Amino acid sequence: MALKSSGTTCAVRGCTYNRTKLNNWLKSECFDHKPKKKGECSCPKWYSFHRLPIDDDEKKRSWLKNLNLKYPPKCCYVCSFHFVDKAPTEENPNPTLYLGYEMPPERKRQRVVRMSVDNSEVEVATTDQAVMVFEPRTFKDAQTQWMDPAVEDHTYSKGSIIVPHMTITPTPEISLSIAEDTLKGDKDCLLYTGIPLLVFTTLVSCLQGFAPQSSTMPAQDQVLLTLMKLRHNFVAADLARRFKRSASQVSKTVTHWVDVLAEHTKDLIPWLPCDTIKATMPKVFLQHFSDLTCIIDCTESVLQKAKNLDSRSESYSHYYASNTVKYLVAIAPSGMIMFISEAFGGKCSDRYITQNSGFLDCLRPGDVVMGDRGFTIRDLVEERRVRLVIPAFTRKDSQLTNEQVTQMRRIANVRIHVERAIRRLKVYKILSQTVPISLVPKMDKILQICAALVNLRGDLISSK
Repeated sequence: MALKSSGTTCAVRGCTYNRTKLNNWLKSECFDHKPKKKGECSCPKWYSFHRLPIDDDEKKRSWLKNLNLKYPPKCCYVCSFHFVDKAPTEENPNPTLYLGYEMPPERKRQRVVRMSVDNSEVEVATTDQAVMVFEPRTFKDAQTQWMDPAVEDHTYSKGSIIVPHMTITPTPEISLSIAEDTLKGDKDCLLYTGIPLLVFTTLVSCLQGFAPQSSTMPAQDQVLLTLMKLRHNFVAADLARRFKRSASQVSKTVTHWVDVLAEHTKDLIPWLPCDTIKATMPKVFLQHFSDLTCIIDCTESVLQKAKNLDSRSESYSHYYASNTVKYLVAIAPSGMIMFISEAFGGKCSDRYITQNSGFLDCLRPGDVVMGDRGFTIRDLVEERRVRLVIPAFTRKDSQLTNEQVTQMRRIANVRIHVERAIRRLKVYKILSQTVPISLVPKMDKILQICAALVNLRGDLISSK
């Protein structure tokens, strides 16, 4: 049965002496003197308690330094067992004996495993840091009591297991990285990252110097992990099992590489000059929209419902009947993404996003922008001497003329290219599935990375 302390306990690390044990000893009968009353025995006490000197700051600091306690108790007592003179004296005022932290570290016990090779027993002693292999145990005859000379003649090296007609030498295992083992060709690379293998290898070689030095994971595995998160939106536990890491390490890796990729892929979303736009324009645009600069559209990604009511209200979209993030995408006639905005709440209108996303600053006088009916921005673009092409509206009960219907069909015939670009963008399931609240602070960078990866794929220009 454990003894309960009365409150006075020795503060030295590992010491179990307390006032209760001392009182129990005083109450017990002395075998030498056998006193009849309590306290009549003349035997000296086992130990006594001495309190930390509070009045003298110098002595107090000396005591605490010797005790080496990170969190010393409020009422600090030390038993006489730790003083040289069994009590604080002028010559030895501080506790210096058996303070608990001067003991050498305990040596780890080795575990011996016996193995048999060709009817011979081999002892293997294993520890946490090394594996030591001893020579095989050979059985000696009771009459001869000496080793087999055939075994002694063939002992050429130490550290290996030598058995007659057989030598076992440990060989290092050659293991491929997870990226090398997973990405066997373009088909696998497009499945897991959305880009061809050559593009992935080039991207890793350019960003290899930005890998954190504290991580033991190869840079190509870290980039693959991040792209797999964007491409398939795997949960952290799934990625941790695939890459044999902890879930916290996976989250740290994704956070680090999202910042790195966003910083070094922003140049992959360029605003093309007019000459390049015309030189790469597909045939479907040349007949009726040969002067078109870009096609714009807004799209949304479903967002996990926030606990904050204000945030929930700002991100609610009546079109999706859910909480979403909304962003503007502008593509060239060739299909290349030239602009992608920041993430706005689903409550924002197309006009508000166009006005506050910085898209208007990219336009030059004489440009032609094509949009949907929701882009009521004619007054905004005309200020910059830019022409807006949108389908015609019906006013009150009037019907569209034949010319307006024809023009609307022509616009719909080429506006489908921006829908295809958005579909390529949402191949990355981080945008097509529900975005978790934890990734909302990184949403602007994720949009930029996904748009850059779509441009890197290289099959954007349509010749139809």
